Amino acid sequence: MRRNDDDARTALAQRAAKLRQLINYHNYRYYVLNAPEISDEEYDMLFRELQRIEQEHPELITPDSPTQRAGAPPAEGFAKVRHPAPMLSLSNVTSPEELRAWRDRIFRLLPSDAQLTYTVEPKIDGLTVVLHYENGLFVLGATRGDGFVGEDITANLRTVRSLPLRIPVVDSGRTPPARLVVRGEAYMSKAEFERFRAEHEAEEGRRYVNPRNTAAGALRNLDPAVTASRPLDIWAYQVVLMEGGPNLNSQWEALQFLDDMGFPVTKEYNRLFDDFQALVDFCIAWEQEKDELPFEADGLVIKVNEFVWQDRLGFVGRDPRWAVAYKYPSPEAITRLLDIVVEVGRTGVLTPRAVLEPVHLGGVTISSATLHNADYIEERDIRIGDMVVIRRAGDVIPQVLRPVVELRTGDERVWRMPDKCPVCGGSVVRYPGEVAYYCENVACPAQLVRRVQFFVSRGAMDIAGFGAKLAELFVKEGLIRDVADIYELHKQREKLLSLEGFAEKKVDNLLAAIEASKQQPAPRVLTALGIRFVGSTVAELLLEHFRSIDALAQAEEAEIMQIEGVGPRIAESVVAWFQQPNNRRTWQRLKKAGLQSALPETQEKKPAPLDGKTFVLTGTLPSWSREQATEIIKAHGGRVTGSVSRKTDYLLAGERPGSKLEKARKLGVPVITEADLRAMIGLKNV
Repeated sequence: MRRNDDDARTALAQRAAKLRQLINYHNYRYYVLNAPEISDEEYDMLFRELQRIEQEHPELITPDSPTQRAGAPPAEGFAKVRHPAPMLSLSNVTSPEELRAWRDRIFRLLPSDAQLTYTVEPKIDGLTVVLHYENGLFVLGATRGDGFVGEDITANLRTVRSLPLRIPVVDSGRTPPARLVVRGEAYMSKAEFERFRAEHEAEEGRRYVNPRNTAAGALRNLDPAVTASRPLDIWAYQVVLMEGGPNLNSQWEALQFLDDMGFPVTKEYNRLFDDFQALVDFCIAWEQEKDELPFEADGLVIKVNEFVWQDRLGFVGRDPRWAVAYKYPSPEAITRLLDIVVEVGRTGVLTPRAVLEPVHLGGVTISSATLHNADYIEERDIRIGDMVVIRRAGDVIPQVLRPVVELRTGDERVWRMPDKCPVCGGSVVRYPGEVAYYCENVACPAQLVRRVQFFVSRGAMDIAGFGAKLAELFVKEGLIRDVADIYELHKQREKLLSLEGFAEKKVDNLLAAIEASKQQPAPRVLTALGIRFVGSTVAELLLEHFRSIDALAQAEEAEIMQIEGVGPRIAESVVAWFQQPNNRRTWQRLKKAGLQSALPETQEKKPAPLDGKTFVLTGTLPSWSREQATEIIKAHGGRVTGSVSRKTDYLLAGERPGSKLEKARKLGVPVITEADLRAMIGLKNV
């Protein structure tokens, strides 16, 4: 008997160790990489199993158990911030019965005559942020990190317009506290996400999956300019620490206080209950309403309202006893996986898609679903012919969660990513450290529209009047089968005139713009080729070293990596691109058409008026766009950076300048206008 007990305990210890490994891995995917691989429901199942084992066998609890902390360690690249109080997460319930059980548990820890009220707030699906204020001034912002130490993202948070940089921002008649620390959630609304995705996916050649990951990725980007380009917002919902402010007795008072101070609060959606059954009824009914919210929310947060009872209840493990998240399960179904097909996106990414036996789920019939990537399929051992569990992610996008191994017959087939593009037959590559596979053929029909759009865009060849609609039309009509065909369109003038809406003037203007683009300098031509990781800055670095695109095409990875600022991913991508026969043919056609392929011969250069000067831009200029101003500064010898420092020579400021203006003044950096810059380079003012 003793041996059986020892064996059972060993098995439990091994299972607990495996669960800790799995949970820590998925915490890392979710909190650090912003790329979760499993659903919330699957994660919660793993977490509850580990909790149950540790509750029944406390001797198995280890200091590094995920039940003893929240989140995952901070990512490298940001300064670390220790929080003034633990930023812990919540335990979950998924039914009215579990919610009542939570209420019964907390009442056993309180006096029999305790009178409780409860707040209910939407559980926003975003990134937790911790905001520090001193005498009303925003001085520090951090991520949650592991709950105790987060990442300093102050510069990024300053770009979020709904974040008050000074409080109070409304006329509340109150003096701000000497010190205030607020917890909130950064997010992107559904409407802003859809607008942003529509504008940026084609332009940037990447896919934005959902608002939460897009918001989190923006805030954890090392370049605040990237964050500023994202339409982010913040909800505030907790006073973590306050010195010198009013005495707050409840969460409801805290929410009102935050509202009075000018913080965005979900007051339209918050509720206060003194009747617990009414609270339960609200949670049940809210499942039908949550999809109508303007932001993503995966549940409700229920809190004991009174701080005195919160303090009395305290915490267990990583969770406060006085709060719980009521989460709603996504609808799931089981069906057969008939096949796995590969689709090629506009950027060349090969994405596996499941072909399913049609099944009814959530009011619609599902016959296909996403499988994310090859690693996702391999890690879950998903096979063609499997019975699989599918779910509508965010109640919209169907995805395959896992196979039902118990139902296998032995006829199932293992799937592998093809080594040739299913559309064009071009080579398929996978870069080290990346999940995705890519078709490297620049003329691949599946990528052609996207490549044409990028080639003619303002940041590349800048062909006036040649936008996304024309790119789609010309590809559809067979006028363009390769980006080099753009410079053959003059031979198709009659065909162009036969298209609807194409009068002689429009055609002549378009052909003139195409001809004029041949004067674009070689770095723009290299950028326009669309080589992965080679944007305008990298293109300039490469050509400053090699002087011509032809020389670059013959270079080896080791030589390319010698250039400061160019790493192995760029070097490998450049070499792989020029190794493709179709790509080489495209480049030879472009060069034959008359595009610039090299930098001008080095000549003795006269000193430029802005030589050695560093500029930072902020606000809206009277007549120049940011891009135009940057090009003008660089053309006259200067350089442009994204943030103000003591090394900055000038801040070029327009209307509605941001926080850079304040920093420049503090550091004594001269602030100039567009008119000042024009005078410096000898241009007449407009």
